[in-house]
Amino acid sequence: MGTFRLYTGPDGQSHTETIDLEKAGDWTKGLPAGSIQFRTWPVGQFLDWHPAPRRQFVIILHGRLEIGLGDGTTHVFGPGDARLVEDTTGKGHTTRVVSTEPVVTATVPLA
Repeated sequence: MGTFRLYTGPDGQSHTETIDLEKAGDWTKGLPAGSIQFRTWPVGQFLDWHPAPRRQFVIILHGRLEIGLGDGTTHVFGPGDARLVEDTTGKGHTTRVVSTEPVVTATVPLA
């Protein structure tokens, strides 16, 4: 279980980093948000290259998602992992369900 940030670097590619909540400041004080959306991803679902539609948190409640980056690396996230998704420009990332059960996410768009 962890907290991560997915962002677009100066190279136009998506990158990921781990966030230390004790040093995150603004995150622990609260971030403005207006809604929450729950989604079920079927086993085997794959989304090809795409940037995020907006700045948002995606929290995995059940199952495991793999995020692919332009440098060829992949990162797997599971229950309890929260990602601040900010790669709204550039090539974006891929998303694949890698668990043997559906993935359930909670998405919170940020204002």
